[in-house]
Amino acid sequence: MSKTGKPVIGVLALQGAVTPHKPHIEAAGGEFRAVKTAEEINVCDAYILPGGESTTMLKLIDTFGLWDTLAENFAKKPAWGICAGAILMAEKVTNPEQKSFALLPLTVERNGYGRQLESHHGEIDGYPVSFIRAPLFTNVGKNAQILAEHKGTPVWIKKDRYTASAFHPELTLDFPSPMHRAFIECLL
Repeated sequence: MSKTGKPVIGVLALQGAVTPHKPHIEAAGGEFRAVKTAEEINVCDAYILPGGESTTMLKLIDTFGLWDTLAENFAKKPAWGICAGAILMAEKVTNPEQKSFALLPLTVERNGYGRQLESHHGEIDGYPVSFIRAPLFTNVGKNAQILAEHKGTPVWIKKDRYTASAFHPELTLDFPSPMHRAFIECLL
């Protein structure tokens, strides 16, 4: 917790949509931190792995030697992967295969909803969200909770302290998103 008693939410700031999370986190009662070093990562209470490009994020995690630090923190603290971040959290990644932290019983097909031209908007629980080169969630483990579906497919799942969403709620300027609120309420 920060000095103000708010949970510190570290948004991995190596690449991707980082700062759009700030107003959502703050409106939901958390303290936003953009994190990119082991020292910054270690002081957070929970993490958001943002949308962006998962292969680029993996390269930067390796380049800066952050794999072990992230894995150690994920083992004991909540994490939410959004779009590319969800890819980094899945047990299995396809199209193509790549390594991940394997935090959620889930197979993720990269760009499963299509390329950039197939990006679209949708609503999850009445809240407008964006699907941008979104991954497709398949083979969701029986012990994972499906929080929402889009066009008959799971897009928001949770298991224990881990959450993943195929969509971007942070791009909607109605603060906080119900997804940010649900994530941070678990820490209060």
